[in-house]
Amino acid sequence: MSDLTGIPCIFMRGGTSRGPYFKAADLPVDIATRDRVLLAAMGSPDVRQIDGLGGADTLTSKVAIVSKSSRPGVDLDYLFAQVDIKRAIVDTAPSCGNMLAGVAPFAVETGLAKATGDETRLMIFNVNTESRIEAVIQTPGGRMRYTGDARIDGVPGTAAPIILNFMDVVGSVSGKMLPTGKLRDVIDGLELTAIDVAMPMILMRAADFGLTGIEDRAHFDANKALFVRVEKIRLEAGRRMGFGDVADKVIPKVGLLSPPRTPQGTITSRYLTPHALHNAHAVTGAVCVATACALEGSIAHELARPEAVNPRTIWIEHPSGEVDVRLETRGHGADMDVVAGTLRTARPIMRGDVLVPAALWPR
Repeated sequence: MSDLTGIPCIFMRGGTSRGPYFKAADLPVDIATRDRVLLAAMGSPDVRQIDGLGGADTLTSKVAIVSKSSRPGVDLDYLFAQVDIKRAIVDTAPSCGNMLAGVAPFAVETGLAKATGDETRLMIFNVNTESRIEAVIQTPGGRMRYTGDARIDGVPGTAAPIILNFMDVVGSVSGKMLPTGKLRDVIDGLELTAIDVAMPMILMRAADFGLTGIEDRAHFDANKALFVRVEKIRLEAGRRMGFGDVADKVIPKVGLLSPPRTPQGTITSRYLTPHALHNAHAVTGAVCVATACALEGSIAHELARPEAVNPRTIWIEHPSGEVDVRLETRGHGADMDVVAGTLRTARPIMRGDVLVPAALWPR
């Protein structure tokens, strides 16, 4: 008899992130117990996450929890959890659009949903943000297909395309596109736009921090003073956005913006998670930045290459390349409604049981 207990999961790459995907029914119902189990599964708190599945990086310390949905017109419920590496914190306030890319494939693989032909459309309810996302996956012959010609920057090789169409994204956490009621706020002498579309963010000019806007992760890692100043601004912005003390929260995220460098690009973004630079760009963050590009008077609109057509494709340049968002808007200003689509890929890496101390979850 072992003093460890096994919990079924599939370890998957979703977009430019990865982590274990669980059925909600296989995890504790009690939230405090569930969080202890997830911390143990990922090996946190420990900077190496040596005793768990975590990859010692915010992009690889993520968890997806999936269940069948009882909501009308919805197939699946998805709860995202960001497992802190250094602290015993499991944050379910934000969502993750990259991990979202693996939800529909996971559901088909585990019997939570059925393939409906060569292409399967599943409606997902994001529990974190109370929004709907339609996932379009490739299922020829009624089976998941992971190989294909789709390429996303930040992931080597190609794979089958997964289309994510985001709905109900305005006011994802705060209930408002502009939680402070302003297009621009001034904090610590710097202008910023506090916006909540798919992901609450504060958007600032990279140049206001003495940056070109194209710096890589090594540059950011070495610039400790930058993160100290950004965090001071983020804490005050979080308070003004109605989130209270965000010291132990990953929202609002931070975007340091600059004009595009390529002929195709709309804007350049350095996305902070918030205490490290994302090697690519979060999908929900991309939806937020793209919307801000269409919001007249915002910091993003000021820096972006304008695109007058609607719907339009917003190309966001990031450290690993570009991410595209197909943006359709209705209305203007803070009352603008948004539907956003993006292409991602995913693939299962391993399936089995993750082992955690049985004492954490007596059954």
